Amino acid sequence: MVDRRTSKLIVDMNVREYFQKTISKAVLNQSIDATKDTIYYLVNLLTTFADADKFYQDTPHGSQSTPLVQLYAEAVEVISEVDRQRTMRRLGDISLFIAGLFSDSLRNKLVDIDYYISMGGSAYGYLSESLQGRERGTLHSSVFTELASKFTDFVDVLAEVGDQSELNSHKDLLRVYELWLKTNSKRAARQLREFGIYPRKFSESGRYH
Repeated sequence: MVDRRTSKLIVDMNVREYFQKTISKAVLNQSIDATKDTIYYLVNLLTTFADADKFYQDTPHGSQSTPLVQLYAEAVEVISEVDRQRTMRRLGDISLFIAGLFSDSLRNKLVDIDYYISMGGSAYGYLSESLQGRERGTLHSSVFTELASKFTDFVDVLAEVGDQSELNSHKDLLRVYELWLKTNSKRAARQLREFGIYPRKFSESGRYH
């Protein structure tokens, strides 16, 4: 799904410093209320996955990314709670990473960005609940609570970090509109307004609102 060559995002400067700067700027630009701990988590996530070997896993068929449904199945089947939390965290991290930086790669696939948002938000939600009240788990619990409740917002943050150019075609515009329909992304809505398009949701009652 993700080109290994593309995964090496930054090569000419300190990776962690770059992501600290760009994520903080994106959070500010989008007026997202995020704690320092959650911003640090996002910085660490991108820094880790900037190394393609940390994103892919070795399989009998070579180095590949693990499908989300497989990660979920593994989390359900393991006996150890620690192993379950580790697998759910990877599920959440991969979902956020793909939805934020590589949403275009999901176009015309069996599952789109809304699937990743649902799976990732649920994974972080599980971690938030499972770590509550545990010694030395308070910090992580609060971070996962924020990641779960604002998953789409943080997808938008990573999308801004990954942007390399302005929208420049009707195809891009249609994709932004599609993303807005699927996720109600504030960032996508703002991009549409920049093109003079003011989107409104079409409700089940048949009315726009």
